[in-house]
Amino acid sequence: MEKFDAIVIGAGPAGCAAAVVMARGGLNVLVIERGKYAGAKNMWGGAFFGPVMDEIFPDFRKEAPVERYISRHAISFMTKDDCLTVDFRSGHDGEGSTYPGFITLRARFDQWMARKVEQAGAIIATSLEADGFVYEKGAIAGVKVGGEEFPSNIVILADGANSLLAKKAGLRGDFAAADLKQGVKEVIRLPQSVIEDRFNLRANEGVAMEFVGACTRGLPGGGFIYTNKDSISVGVVVQLSALLQKEINAADLLEDFKAHPFIRNLVRDGELLEYSAHLIPVSGLKMMPRLYADGIMVAGDAAAMVLGTGLILEGANFAMAAGAAAAETAIGAKQAGDFSAAALSAYGEKLKSRFVLQDLEMFRNAPHFLENERIYNAYPELACSVMHRLFTSDGKPRTKTFDNLKGSLKDNVTIWQVISDSMKARKAL
Repeated sequence: MEKFDAIVIGAGPAGCAAAVVMARGGLNVLVIERGKYAGAKNMWGGAFFGPVMDEIFPDFRKEAPVERYISRHAISFMTKDDCLTVDFRSGHDGEGSTYPGFITLRARFDQWMARKVEQAGAIIATSLEADGFVYEKGAIAGVKVGGEEFPSNIVILADGANSLLAKKAGLRGDFAAADLKQGVKEVIRLPQSVIEDRFNLRANEGVAMEFVGACTRGLPGGGFIYTNKDSISVGVVVQLSALLQKEINAADLLEDFKAHPFIRNLVRDGELLEYSAHLIPVSGLKMMPRLYADGIMVAGDAAAMVLGTGLILEGANFAMAAGAAAAETAIGAKQAGDFSAAALSAYGEKLKSRFVLQDLEMFRNAPHFLENERIYNAYPELACSVMHRLFTSDGKPRTKTFDNLKGSLKDNVTIWQVISDSMKARKAL
C-alpha cells in the first residue's frame, strides 16, 4: 500500500480545508469520507461567517454554490403566542470585499469543496469508514479501514462531534450529554419569488433568523430559519441532556416551532425536501480534546471548535481555520521530517494566534451561563409582556413605561434575578 504524507478523516469543512492546503503545498493526501459523497453525512443550519473562505478559496463567490448573502440578521424572543424581534439589516450584498456571511446547503457546498480538493491533487475515497490506527514505534502512522491498512506520516481527524477515532487515539474521554446539543433541520421548498416577498429580500440577499424561548419549550437551545434561493432551512438546536431529562423528542420541538403563529406564516405552502439531525459540541474549551499527539491532529467539530454565545453559533469558519492551521503544520513537519507531538505543537500555537482559540477563550464561560433556564422561559415572557403593556390601548389611562417594566418584572422574574443574571452575562458574554 502506498504511504501517504497525510490522511484526513472526514470531507467536511475542516477536512476539505486541511486537504486542499496540504495538496497545494505538495503533500500526497488521502481523504477518507464515510458518506457516499462529501456532504452526505453533514448538516448545519446553513450560515457561514468570516473571511476564512476568501483566504482558502479566493474565487469562491464566483464558483461556490452560495445560496444567498446575509443582509439581515434577526434575533427573536418567543412565547407561546408572541414574538419580539430585533432585526439588524446590513447594506452588504456579497459584492464588496467584506460581508457579514453567506448561506449555503451542505450537500452542495461540501461537494464543491471536494472537487476543489481533487483539483488540488488530493484523493477523496468515499463510502469508507476508518475504524482504527496503524502504529509504528508507538506513534500513529496511518489508519485502518476494515482489515486494510493505509499508512501515512500524519493523520488529521475531522470526523465530527462524536469522533470515535479521537477517543481511540487517547485524545479525549467520554462527553457528557450537557456538552452536546442536538440539531434537527428541515429544508422546505418555496418559490424564489415567494421567499423574497415573504422575507422582504432582493435577488441575492438572505436572512439569518434565530429564536429563543417557546420554540424549545423553554429548554436550553433555540430555533433558526435561513433563506436559500428557492427553499428555507428551518430547525431547532437543543441541549441533549435537557431532551433526555424531559423525555422530549427534538423532532416534536421542530413541529411545535413550525406551528407557532409567527413561523407558520413563513413556512406555509412549503414542500419538505430534506430532514437531517446532527450532534453539536457546545461546551467549548471545557470539552476540547488534546489537539495533537505523535502523528495526529484534530480539527473542527471533532475538536469541539464551535462557538455558542446565545446570540452567535458558529462552527464552519472555526473548522476551516483549524483545518488550514493543521495543514500548515503538516507541511512544516514534512519539510523537517519530524511528525512527533513536539513538532506538531506548532498547530496549537497557530490556533492561539488566530481567532479560533482566542474566541473560544474569550467566551469560555458562555456554555455554563446558557444553561440558565430563565433565558428560555422568564426573559422571553418578560420581553413580550413589556411590549404587550406598552402597545395595548384598552380605553384606560396608560401606565408609564417604567411602571410597565416593573409590572412585567413582577409577573416573570425578580429584580435580584435580573441583576444576578446580568452580572453573569457580563462575565460570560
